[in-house]
Amino acid sequence: MPGTKAFNTDSKMYLLLKILISLVILLHLYFLWFEMFAWTTRGKKVFKKFPPELFEPTRPMAANQGLYNGFLAAGLGWSLFLGDGIWATRIAAFFLCCVVIAGVFGALTADRKIFYIQALPALLALILINFM
Repeated sequence: MPGTKAFNTDSKMYLLLKILISLVILLHLYFLWFEMFAWTTRGKKVFKKFPPELFEPTRPMAANQGLYNGFLAAGLGWSLFLGDGIWATRIAAFFLCCVVIAGVFGALTADRKIFYIQALPALLALILINFM
């Protein structure tokens, strides 16, 4: 069947892939915490160009974004615990694509550095998947 080559789940590349995925998970768990629980406190220190009086009114919107980041982390976490290497990689690829798309959109609409912080680690993991 096309696209179902066997993966060597003991290889160094597979280990590197899991490390990259874990990094993306940690980033998105941080985004979840930041947007859901620290938006009105730490947010003012991070987003200095954003008017301080808008943090409280935008707290529900930021919390909603944080929840979505949590879903991305959960999906990637799920991929780490699947026993079948092919399915684990396919599920990881789906969630990594979601992260890359969100990161590119954020870079185009909010701040360019979002690409480097959010999209680039996921993009590197996707590239690695294609070499496996």
